[in-house]
Amino acid sequence: MRPAALLLVLVVVAGCGGPGPGGSRGFHTGSRGPEPTVAHPHPTATARATATASGTGTATARPEVIGTIARHLAVPWGIAFLPDGSALVTERDSGDVLDIVGRRVSRVGHVDVAHAEGGEDGLLGIAVSPSFGKDHRVFLYASTDHDNRVLRATFERRHLAIDRPVLTGIPHGVIHNGGRLAFGPDGYLYVSTGETGDGALAQDEHSLGGKILRITQDGNPAPGNPEPGSPIWTLGHRNVEGLAFDPAGHLWESELGDQTWDELNLIRKGVNYGWPVVEGRSSDDRYRNPQVVWHTDEASPSGLAYDDGHLWMAALRGERLWRIRVHGDRADDPQDFFVGEYGRMRTVVRAPDGDLWVTTSNRDGRGSPSPVDDRILLVRP
Repeated sequence: MRPAALLLVLVVVAGCGGPGPGGSRGFHTGSRGPEPTVAHPHPTATARATATASGTGTATARPEVIGTIARHLAVPWGIAFLPDGSALVTERDSGDVLDIVGRRVSRVGHVDVAHAEGGEDGLLGIAVSPSFGKDHRVFLYASTDHDNRVLRATFERRHLAIDRPVLTGIPHGVIHNGGRLAFGPDGYLYVSTGETGDGALAQDEHSLGGKILRITQDGNPAPGNPEPGSPIWTLGHRNVEGLAFDPAGHLWESELGDQTWDELNLIRKGVNYGWPVVEGRSSDDRYRNPQVVWHTDEASPSGLAYDDGHLWMAALRGERLWRIRVHGDRADDPQDFFVGEYGRMRTVVRAPDGDLWVTTSNRDGRGSPSPVDDRILLVRP
């Protein structure tokens, strides 16, 4: 691992390790919930469109790529829109923060980050304060040489200035660093973390690894968390790289599985989602079942976004974009698009105009020129 400056002032097999904490402290049993939708086998988008035209199957309109927002990027990982419609984008490998206005791309900030050779760490998620118009705050998830942490910054006059780390001590590894940030309708910041390949961390209530965290803008545990004084909102996660809220306030997450099942979960306060004891669905009442599961070669999900009754999920190994219908607290009818056309898809966000921005993640190395052209695609849903 290359040495890195401090920021500011700065696989395991399913079924191994970890006691199930169901019911202990502020956490409660998972309650298995409904039978999950299995997204395999599944007809292609073309076959579905044909079935729809002939009066059978699920009605669907095929999304289309209508342009490219930016090209030649160093693994674009996080995207957050500002009130003026511009966007801030993090590059995992360079540590740069980019400002995109229309099609103009500018470097507006840099974070010193640690990288494990060929690893998944670096500068990851980004989120804009709900009160940005007053406080100009932006939050970043970044790796140092000994932890992952959440940084608070300000963005004014098209310049990003790091303020300070607000949450430190998140486990850091070559793999499974989590990294997605999202503000909830309650005004608090939700942070997804990974278990760094050590599955036992996901069930350890004293570790921030393999969790979804809920904190204030100062990095303190948010009021109403399951355990007072702890930032942990849910536990039992392997590697969460997608978070999205729907208009009803439900939090959905996309989670990378191990050898068999990737997951889409509906997140409930204090619930245990089972890893590493469970991958996919279980009959064990201590753990909450996912709403949709995919075989890992069809998904390896990362980013997640909500738009007009559907979740959109970017797939890495699956090299496609998934659309999943949402009705109330249920999700089903997964449909895939662009299979193999653009390579690995990392992040999907809904732009203020209703289109989707989708990033690719095909860069094949760190610190050396790559022929791969990672970009941000403009998708009309």
